[in-house]
Amino acid sequence: MTRAVPAADLAAELAAAPPLGPLLTTSEIAALIPHRWPFLLVDRIVEYDPGRGYIRGEKGVTATEWFFQGHFPQLPVMPGVLQVEALAQTMAVYVARQPGMAERLGLFAGIDACRFKRIVQPGDRLTLEVTMDKLGRRFGRGRGLASVDGEAACEAILSFVIPPPGALR
Repeated sequence: MTRAVPAADLAAELAAAPPLGPLLTTSEIAALIPHRWPFLLVDRIVEYDPGRGYIRGEKGVTATEWFFQGHFPQLPVMPGVLQVEALAQTMAVYVARQPGMAERLGLFAGIDACRFKRIVQPGDRLTLEVTMDKLGRRFGRGRGLASVDGEAACEAILSFVIPPPGALR
């Protein structure tokens, strides 16, 4: 037997529930940053809060990832450097959504306090969270946390520079 839920309670429950589906899909991410398969390492963005300087993305880690062919054939482990890259790409999506930044390209300037705490294997869903500490026209820095089921896999402070227009030609 089910009980009737008052409409006001149901509306409040739905308003408090997380949104269904991604805020940004893979193709929408690809429209914002220059990375493409096989190097696009963010599948979707599920939360974006410019007021907090926060973004959360996800990467479904599958057994068919190109890097598992050699890292390692008998024990597939997602390389730590690619976890850091996935965080950087998530940060790049955040930056690209800021006013006047869509056409700019950020390049790594530093990776500090990087720690790997858990291996990431096929079947894991990697949650990618970045909180910006600083974002200017030519430099940015943020804290990244990659996790699986709430358990930290990688954390780092990521810095980037944005070269002046025409510097990369």
